This record gives sequence, structure tokens and C-alpha cells, in this order.
Amino acid sequence: MDTVTITTVPVPGEAAAHAAHAVQAVLEALPDVRGWQEDFYRDVHAHPELSHREYKTAKKVAGRLDSFGYHVHEGIGGTGVVGILRNGDGPVVLLRAEMDALPVLEATGLPYSSTVTDTDSHGNEVPVAHVCGHDMHTTCLLGAAQLLADSREHWNGTLVALFQPAEEVGDGARRMIDDNLAAIIPRPDVALAQHNYQLPAGLVGTRPGPALAIADNMRITVHGRGGPGSMPHTTIDPVALAAMIVVRLHTVVSREVPPSETAVLTVGSIRAGNKSNVIPDRAVLELNIRSYSDHTRKTLLDAIYRIVAAECQASACPRDPEFILFDQFPLTDNDEATTSRVADAFTSFFGDRAQSINQVPASEDFSDIPNAFGTPYTYWGIGCIDPDTYRKAADAGRIAQDIPAPHAPNFAPVIQPTCDTGTQALVVAALAWLGGRDQQNRGVD
Repeated sequence: MDTVTITTVPVPGEAAAHAAHAVQAVLEALPDVRGWQEDFYRDVHAHPELSHREYKTAKKVAGRLDSFGYHVHEGIGGTGVVGILRNGDGPVVLLRAEMDALPVLEATGLPYSSTVTDTDSHGNEVPVAHVCGHDMHTTCLLGAAQLLADSREHWNGTLVALFQPAEEVGDGARRMIDDNLAAIIPRPDVALAQHNYQLPAGLVGTRPGPALAIADNMRITVHGRGGPGSMPHTTIDPVALAAMIVVRLHTVVSREVPPSETAVLTVGSIRAGNKSNVIPDRAVLELNIRSYSDHTRKTLLDAIYRIVAAECQASACPRDPEFILFDQFPLTDNDEATTSRVADAFTSFFGDRAQSINQVPASEDFSDIPNAFGTPYTYWGIGCIDPDTYRKAADAGRIAQDIPAPHAPNFAPVIQPTCDTGTQALVVAALAWLGGRDQQNRGVD
């Protein structure tokens, strides 16, 4: 992966020294939490739950937070969990992780693989698996929450540990906000989150500015006139129409978006007809669109509406096409100063394992939470691939072919050093704020 240089803004000298001391003191106990973390991870991985159904996972999370001494709130936005730890005067830092899994059949071959099935929102029985790493994110945040709770003499402020449901469908964060999250937690001074990346385990990576894309999913229904396959001249064939639309849509990025802009337009599904000798009366296309600015998003959407309408007119369709937007995700736009502060803290702790990373055309709804509070935020990546496996793939020029991406059936983070690194990263980032204040003559709530 190519890297870019970022300019870091160090935490002021005295505060940086306090923070560095706090980091070392807090993380001394990491070996004590590592054992239960690994067991917890395997348990959650083997028992995944779909979006908005994270009932058992949420109960496990709430139980842990309560045992650590947090003031726990459950059922926010459905299954969201928040733990609040007040530790004297100081900043409010929000750390966030996700809990939901995907309707995917796991193919990792791990001894703790998921065999869970559930019924999806359409009533279909589907397999369920943690093939995006949310189980690892949850495990790391719980570990960081205990480490910070057990070492309150080394920091001051308020820690908010937020465990979000339904990131995969893009509305979990918004549901927590709509369920009066602002009345439950103090306004954060900074919000922090992380995700597994296709990098060697042990690495951490930051990026200021737009880091993850805006995502729109669109369902388009085009209407034709059905009839016998033996007499196509009596029909308006929506299959041929859908094919022409796909060809035209795949020219939008290359012909209407400037080369300096990053955008993706994918037609992921076409459904039409049930029999080879019957021309159906409609076709349904589903699109996935990614962009890094409102202007580029508008360019893509305007082109889709224009092309589909024109192709339908050219085919003399009896009805106008129908467009539905769903599963939308906001831009993840990392605050420059916040990212620089975290990057500097990472460099101080991780050394050359702290890197800069590129934009990723994946999407997240994390930013809905800090945006609702007007809070600066940053979102970073942690490597999760076995280093030897990654190196062999890189040497062979086969990273795309040999390294599974999140959502692939065979994706699963290597437990260590991924878990240690993710836990350390959350502690280090939080203490860039909480550990940088004068530690003398303060009260502990």
C-alpha cells in the first residue's frame, strides 16, 4: 500500500510527558486482560448476531462494563450499550465499537467458526458470521475500558465507551442519536474509533481528511411489457433494457467524474423473470455508489437518473422507472488536528508500526455520532492479517487475490497481535486527551 506523509501536531511538551507516562502505566496490566479478551473474542465470533438483533452480545458487553465500574445504559437505539466512567475534571473522550455481524456463510475453517443461522428482514433463513471484524473491535474496546478503569490514578476526565448496533445497515448510529443519546452521555470533546484493515497485524494507520466514502445503495425498477419468448416483437423486454442501462452506467465514472476524484458505481444485482421462454414485465437493478464529496455524489446520482430515464424512453416503456435509496452511509472525514494528535501519540508508542494509510472506498456510520454533537473525530485502521501471510502475498504481487477483504466468507483477523494492538491503540489515543493533564491534587469520582 502506498503511503502519504502527514504533518503531526505534537501534544504540548508537559502534557505529552504526562500522557506518555500514563500510557506505560495503564498498559502494564495488558497481560492480565489478554486471557479473557481472547476467550471473549472467540465466544462472540462463534455466536454472531445480525444488525438490530445484537441482544446476547449487548448483554455480554453490558455485564463486562458493569463489572469494571462503569455506569451502564442499555437498549439505546434498540441494542446499543454505553458505559460512562467519570474520573474527576477533564476532557470527555468517546470510544466507539460496533457489535453486528453479516448474513454470510463463514468459510474460515477456524475451530470457533460460526454455524449460526437466523431469519433476515425478508423472512429468509440466512447464515450469520462476523466476517467484518466487529467482534474484534468490541473485544478491543472492552479491554481498553478495563485497563483505564483499573488505573484511574493515571488519568483524569470522563471516558464514554459506546457499543453501537447495526453499523452494517448504516442506521445504528443514527438510531442511538434519535433515542436521546445526547441526554444520556456528556458531550464528547473528541470521538475515536478504529477498524480492521488489510494490513499486517501489529500496524496502525491514520489519515486526515476524507478517509471512508459516502455510500448510497439504490434499487431501480424498470417496467416493460411481458409476453412469450417466441414473440419478442409483441413485448417491451425489460431484460434487454436492463442490459443497456448497465452498460451505460459503467461509463459514468470513467466519462463524467474527473480523474482526480475517486468514485465507484457498481451494479450488484439484476433480477428479472422466472422462465427462459417468458419475457417478464419488469426488471430490478440494485446499485452501490461510493464518493468522497457531495459534488461527486450529485454527479453520480444525476447521471443514474438521466441514463435510466433516457433508456426507458428509448424502449417506449409503459411506466416511468422507480428509484429507491436505502442503506446510506455518511462521509468519514477525519478532523485534521485530532488525527495529527492521535498520529503523534501512535508514533510515540508504536514507532515505525504507526503509518499513514490511503483512502478506502468502504463506508461507515460512526461519524453520525460526533457530527450530531459537533465533536471532532478521527477513525484509524489496525492491521489484522498474519504478517507472514501478508508478506508472502505482497512478494508475489497477490495481495488482492490472497488476502481476504472484510465481508469475504474467509475473512477473520488473526487474534494476536491484532487484539493487543487494537487495545493499545484505543488506550494510547484516549490518553492523548485524558492523560495529558496535571495529575496532582485532583478528586476521583
